[in-house]
Amino acid sequence: MIRKEGKQKVTSSATLECPPIESTPSRASIPGNLLRIDPEVFDSSFGRGPFVVGHRLTSHHLFEFARLLELAKALPPASVEYNAGNLAVNQDPNLTPRNGLSAEETIDRIAHCNSWMVLKNVEQDVNYRDLLFRCLCEIEAQGHPYARGVCHREGFVFISSPGAVTPYHVDTECNFLLQVAGKKQVSLFDGSDRSLLSEEELERFYSGAHRNLVFKDNYQHKASVFELRPGDGLHFPVTWPHWVKVHDEVSISFSITFRTRATERRDVLYHVNHYLRGKGWTPTPVGSSRLRDCLKYNAYRVVRRVHNLLKRDST
Repeated sequence: MIRKEGKQKVTSSATLECPPIESTPSRASIPGNLLRIDPEVFDSSFGRGPFVVGHRLTSHHLFEFARLLELAKALPPASVEYNAGNLAVNQDPNLTPRNGLSAEETIDRIAHCNSWMVLKNVEQDVNYRDLLFRCLCEIEAQGHPYARGVCHREGFVFISSPGAVTPYHVDTECNFLLQVAGKKQVSLFDGSDRSLLSEEELERFYSGAHRNLVFKDNYQHKASVFELRPGDGLHFPVTWPHWVKVHDEVSISFSITFRTRATERRDVLYHVNHYLRGKGWTPTPVGSSRLRDCLKYNAYRVVRRVHNLLKRDST
């Protein structure tokens, strides 16, 4: 991977041959690992900013087209999302054009049909689940405080035509995007910059609004731009806005995601602030007061517990 500022490049390695997961794996990136992680970079940057990793999945059979086609057929329809690939960065999600093909046809013709596809929650297939958990085991082994209480481990496979664009959006998960085939450019923006992403936008997003955001051309100069090649990986901190453009060949990426106690707590706080704002209050932004965050979080837990008890008693 090359960051536009020209700081770092990571090259892929050869065939995948990995030992079983150890119960207490080492933090170091050893030859048998699926991921190549610099522990010092991980310690200083995880959850705070983007950083590169390497991986050894470029030759893995689970990312061959025949196997991906098999997966797409086996997943429930709700887990297969696809559309035309020539989208605007500022795409209105309600006006996203379809590509006129079936999911199977989209994969078969991906090199020429100008499309974008994501296979969601691939852990529903035991083989992809095992691969996802092996990767995340190596991340959890880093022992970072922000990664405690890992839950909701989910995997996504992105299959994109040359030139396809993923519009400007945010995600709630901790994410490592592993580039398996082809090349893509990622423009990633600081999620703490409130001139790019307001508290109100975050509150709406955490309360069910679509992931796509409004993008303005003058935002781009604030982007950290990464060029991903096969064997590269990139860490996306939670709710850091980004948009993606595939280069001149088919792209396959594996997104390994998870949530933690910290991200689940953040989710609750933005829900609470959204509720308070709807009642006419101006809530204190999440993270600006530990005391108020604690009060809101604990109040939510009490209200939810009482609600669940009353619901149980009424049945």
